[in-house]
Amino acid sequence: MNSSVVALFETLFDVIYLLLVWGMVILMTVKMSQVKAADLKTARWIRLAFILLAAGDTGHVGFRVLAQLTNTLDTPVSIFGAPMHLIGLGMMTTAFTVTMFYMLFILVWQERNKQKGTWFTNLLLTFGVIRIIFMALPANQWGDLVPPQPISLYRNLFLMVQGIGLLGLLFYSAAGKKDKLFLAIAWMIVLSFAFYTPVILLAQKYPLIGMLMIPKTIAYLAVAIIAYNGLWKSKRV
Repeated sequence: MNSSVVALFETLFDVIYLLLVWGMVILMTVKMSQVKAADLKTARWIRLAFILLAAGDTGHVGFRVLAQLTNTLDTPVSIFGAPMHLIGLGMMTTAFTVTMFYMLFILVWQERNKQKGTWFTNLLLTFGVIRIIFMALPANQWGDLVPPQPISLYRNLFLMVQGIGLLGLLFYSAAGKKDKLFLAIAWMIVLSFAFYTPVILLAQKYPLIGMLMIPKTIAYLAVAIIAYNGLWKSKRV
């Protein structure tokens, strides 16, 4: 496929995704009065998680779209006098917010199931903190176009462990309580990791594998839609 066609498709998808995810955040905000009182705290945590996700993806996707439009995808630009790739800066932004997204979803699970923090949930939250600290190391070279290895793999391992732990909690509680809403959310998170894992492992060697980020992104959007339909539309007014 012609590279210009791929770039156009990617740019259109990115813009549409940003409009949709921010649209979901706005809907969650203006329709908060429709949420049942028992689900209100859960809904607020979910909304905050998607505000962070949308903000991070705005940086990631926005920088990518800007690089496409200014023809600087492979060319570093000067930021505060230092040469940096816009793509790298975008990856740094979304890496931070997606970590916070999963940390907040641990709190979502706690609130949904009326659970206090345990050694396991605290451990998962600690993995998120360690990942954030790890991402601050200079070896990450966030200004580069391609994430350096092996540090890119190492920092993503923290996210993988955190995500797998969260999935264990979601599936365990959803199966026990027959919570179809959070079971569906759990399966969407499974899909997101299924598409993301090959990107982590192989994108440096096979760049086209990076296209799997598209279905991974759609899985996150599906989580927002499922949560909205299950919590915000549960009480008719």
